[in-house]
Amino acid sequence: MNIAVIGTGYVGLVTGTCLAETGNTVVCVDINQEKVKKMQDGIVPIYEPHLDTLFYRNIKAGRLRFTTDTAEAVEKASVIFLALPTPPGEDGSADLSYILSAAGELGKLIRDYKVVVDKSTVPVGTADLVYAAIARHARCEFAVVSNPEFLREGFAVDDFLKPDRVVVGCSNERARKIIEELYRPYVRSGNPIIFMDEKSAELTKYAANAFLATKITFMNEIANLCEKLGADVDMVRAGIGSDERIGKRFLFPGIGYGGSCFPKDVQALSQSASQVNYDFRLLDAVMEVNEKQKIILLPKIKQHFGGSLKGKHFALWGLAFKPDTDDIREAPALYMIEALVSEGATVTAYDPEAMENVKKQLGAKIRYADDQYKALEGADALLIATEWSLFRTPDFEKVSALLKARVIFDGRNLYALDRIRELGFRYYSIGRESLS
Repeated sequence: MNIAVIGTGYVGLVTGTCLAETGNTVVCVDINQEKVKKMQDGIVPIYEPHLDTLFYRNIKAGRLRFTTDTAEAVEKASVIFLALPTPPGEDGSADLSYILSAAGELGKLIRDYKVVVDKSTVPVGTADLVYAAIARHARCEFAVVSNPEFLREGFAVDDFLKPDRVVVGCSNERARKIIEELYRPYVRSGNPIIFMDEKSAELTKYAANAFLATKITFMNEIANLCEKLGADVDMVRAGIGSDERIGKRFLFPGIGYGGSCFPKDVQALSQSASQVNYDFRLLDAVMEVNEKQKIILLPKIKQHFGGSLKGKHFALWGLAFKPDTDDIREAPALYMIEALVSEGATVTAYDPEAMENVKKQLGAKIRYADDQYKALEGADALLIATEWSLFRTPDFEKVSALLKARVIFDGRNLYALDRIRELGFRYYSIGRESLS
């Protein structure tokens, strides 16, 4: 099948590459000429495990191409994916200008039947708006389908190739058959393609992300309460996670959620609710708690150092909002950096993938180390903000030797309390006993 993907951000590039992997011919479009040239030269513009292998293989096979020319991309395409950004506006609602602009352009370009797929995360009712934007200029039949993505950064390739489910909002039978054929290779193990109306599909994505953000936030609240009551959140997590109604996933407490999806989608869903005069108080609480959670370690840090951080120097392990990605959008590490610097402290950071992105944003506000141990040199304490695997089993003797004192503030609960106690560290984590 011939496919066009408009937008080569995270979702668009993964979608286009994975569609090519099953034999489709895919043309990806982007207005950024420099980015397109790099991709044409075989350079993957984002970090995502395993994406590079598929990217190179499908370019070499001629199934994956890149262009700045939308007309060229859509001319032979049966299906056109819109994978464009929907950044939050000033009021928190999703900005649809990129999507609607592309839809208007498509209306002028299409000459035969096309299925246009909303792959971006969009508010309820967007499919109708896209249809209207195309219809203003179109002189042929077309259909608009909602097909939200459920890709986890760090696992996106596997999530696309082996999805738990494929959600499709579609009220056009011809389009339904085309989409069903397109996705059949990805659900051979029996996982469902769930067809529904467009509005329900659009809400499904927001509801899924808002629920997971709520689950994380609830566990963070339980962790904070554990500290007040003298309980251990790890024990509580194990106790409730074994209940199959609750499940084990998304129960790990920490310094809040970040990334490109949860913060934006929770905010957008809350705004959508307010537009129809529904007070979604639970989501408002989730956002409020998460903002505080990002710097929940700061009071412990200040208390440990006698109330003042002026002149203190911290090593920071982790900058990305989660491991296995270079994405720093809404990363809790950035909030901690701002808080520490505003208190007069300095920071040297290390992250396996995200440092270049942070340099572009923060510049010389902090220093950057070539590896995790060089970040420790001369630091008064170590702060952990991202649970990268290489941070889980460090050489503690080397850590002890490089730090001025054996002090760790762990925002991801990486280390067992018994082990860290044996090593003689003063250790502060989330929802557990502080070893001070």
